[in-house]
Amino acid sequence: MAARAIWSGAIKIAEIACPVKMYTAATTSERISLNLLNRKTGNRLKRLYVDEKTDKPVEREDQVKGYETSAGHYVVLEPEEITAAVPDSDKVLKVDNFITCGQIETTYFDKPYYLLPASDAAEEAFVLIREALRNQKAAAIAHTVLFRRLRPVLIRAHRKGLIATTLNFDYEVRSAKEAFKDIGKRKIDAEMLQLAEHILETKAGSFDPSAFEDRYEDALAELVKAKIDGRKVIPLKRPEPTKKNDLLEALRMSAGGKEEDKAPEKKGTPKKTTSRKKAEGETKPAPRRKAS
Repeated sequence: MAARAIWSGAIKIAEIACPVKMYTAATTSERISLNLLNRKTGNRLKRLYVDEKTDKPVEREDQVKGYETSAGHYVVLEPEEITAAVPDSDKVLKVDNFITCGQIETTYFDKPYYLLPASDAAEEAFVLIREALRNQKAAAIAHTVLFRRLRPVLIRAHRKGLIATTLNFDYEVRSAKEAFKDIGKRKIDAEMLQLAEHILETKAGSFDPSAFEDRYEDALAELVKAKIDGRKVIPLKRPEPTKKNDLLEALRMSAGGKEEDKAPEKKGTPKKTTSRKKAEGETKPAPRRKAS
């Protein structure tokens, strides 16, 4: 794999240990990155920390972290004290137990990472773990220290490899019961439900992420490219807002199978060009730095 591993260690199941490397599965590096500039000079701005009371700049060596105990009052945490709170890392993804793949709520999913065998010698144990998980339709719940925290991790078979998804802690996930408590009980008309189910059937499809359009990134890429080329960008005309209508009538109209409502047939999925590449064009490199 061409990307650089962000973590290396081993999966440990009972007495079985398999050396692995972890790679980022999703990245935002291809997004357009903008910088803050001085409009008058065109120079890039830099961030400066100032004391909120004295308005004087504070040098890096005088900056310290603190926790607010009450309005305007803080307890100071020294860097070495924070470092001491970081758990020791033994570079092991220790498997605690196994669950069925459909058992976990997706609200607990955080970030996905690819796991690959660390060497040719580790490949046999890696494939063994992968196939056992796949055959049992199971996922492993493990834990390890990642990015200074002890993180719960879900490990599943994924194509030729394994995918490790860091999980949110229970205290980080809002209660669904609390979030939906104000939704009242309603009895849905049988005709409305039948029409809604019919619409679902007529619009049935398959998961195709290549069909997703990031319209903001595409528009931003076109804007950057136009600025580089010295062209004027004509903004797209926004569609008129649709009129509100009766829910049952809207269902009937939707189920009527209007030609313009039907999804167009695909003639093959063209390879997408990333927004950054669109903006860069053939010769102009875009800045890699992120906005300040």
